[in-house]
Amino acid sequence: MRNKPPRPPEPTEEVEQTWLFQWATLAEGKYPELAALFHIPNGGRRGKAEAARFKAQGVKAGVPDLCLPVPRGPYHALYIELKRETGGTASAAQAGWIERLKYYGNFAVICHGWESAKNVILWYMKGANDGEVKELH
Repeated sequence: MRNKPPRPPEPTEEVEQTWLFQWATLAEGKYPELAALFHIPNGGRRGKAEAARFKAQGVKAGVPDLCLPVPRGPYHALYIELKRETGGTASAAQAGWIERLKYYGNFAVICHGWESAKNVILWYMKGANDGEVKELH
């Protein structure tokens, strides 16, 4: 009886985001606006002094990972909080930011895995018809 090979580790959020930006770079030929997609580097572990400096400079807990500042349909911009495909959960601060951004006319969502985020971005780029997005992430 042979042992099963070990399962590969689940990609980290960092790896998922890297894959998403690799896809977005390739998709710029069809959607040039994707060149405006950027990461908001709020996460990560910091020492107390660095965290205090960042907070004084305006860093806020829970701000989504990604922003596409391109209007589509009824929305001003797209914000994505990207989580790993399995096991990633949003904090209360992240959920609060998602709701705040929606209130101000943006499309904001939590996606699990880079492919889910890619599908939301494609939906958004094609005009952001609310009825379709529930099936995409």
